[in-house]
Amino acid sequence: MSGVSPKYLTARIDYRAPGWLPDAHSQTIYPALFGRTPTVTYRREEWHTPDGDFIDVDWLVTQGAPTQETPLVVLFHGLEGGSGSHYARALMAAVSARGWCGVVPHFRGCSGRLNQAPRFYHSGDSAEADWILRRLHRQHAGPIFAAGVSLGGNVLLCWLGRHGADANTIVDAACAISAPLDLNAGGTALGQGFNRIYTRNFLATLKKKSLAKLLQYPGLFDREAMLAARDLAAFDNVVTAPLHGFRDTLDYWTRASSKPLLPAITLPTLVLNARNDPFLPGAHLPGPAQVGAHVELLQPAQGGHVGFMTPPFPGRLSWLPGTVLDYFGKFIRDGRDRQASAGQMA
Repeated sequence: MSGVSPKYLTARIDYRAPGWLPDAHSQTIYPALFGRTPTVTYRREEWHTPDGDFIDVDWLVTQGAPTQETPLVVLFHGLEGGSGSHYARALMAAVSARGWCGVVPHFRGCSGRLNQAPRFYHSGDSAEADWILRRLHRQHAGPIFAAGVSLGGNVLLCWLGRHGADANTIVDAACAISAPLDLNAGGTALGQGFNRIYTRNFLATLKKKSLAKLLQYPGLFDREAMLAARDLAAFDNVVTAPLHGFRDTLDYWTRASSKPLLPAITLPTLVLNARNDPFLPGAHLPGPAQVGAHVELLQPAQGGHVGFMTPPFPGRLSWLPGTVLDYFGKFIRDGRDRQASAGQMA
């Protein structure tokens, strides 16, 4: 794709929300709370991290043994999400239906167990993604496709941008879904108007985990200031930023935003954002001139934040998995071709 002008992907840009979901908030909330999500079965592994902590990794249980040509889809979940999130189950069910392999690594503290280190996870945690993807690369011979939703999408894009051509030796294609590409714009939006309902939902679980972390490490951060936080900016200023090496919220949101890194991506990557996503106003989405030649932008007018439900009533969660996997399907190569390509680029 070298030398190809950046462009919008048009093949499946025809998404339209059902009539009973007339606005951005209904398109966001209804799929998460009322969507009929398929049942999937996982097998859990505990992985020990290089810094002495652990993460839980949920593997999709499929029928039959994979071959050296079987693709593996890796999903990085969103803020306070996990393998049980509606989007994760929908995508993994679609992965299973195609006979592919799937895995959902959990960010620290998101698997139902509190992690052990004096840290959590954050929107720019590309080092964690790098460790996970390299380990998966060592144990899977076939193509590897990486997807990320919301925060996980931003993490994935940060990894792709920071690692450049080296990422091509690990992953065959990537997709970021509803990623908050500009954390300053997204954080500001989440602190205003109706969006505060999303913020309250996130803070409820984040504060609970933070209290548990203070039992592990008394005095790690200001307990009262954490409990007093009424938006993500205040919470990140007290907890997320200092625990992960950032000066403050502004420093964190600026350095962890993936939008400035999009021109550096050299791997085929689909960046999918609804223009009415309440988590990131459409005015802050990138245009073709703001991304590299290997990045394709898909920006339907509707869809909300990780919504994209389709009729008939009560709705299906099939458009998003189908779009993502159809994109990945264009880059399937067998394991031998992949390993040879990786060797040439090393």
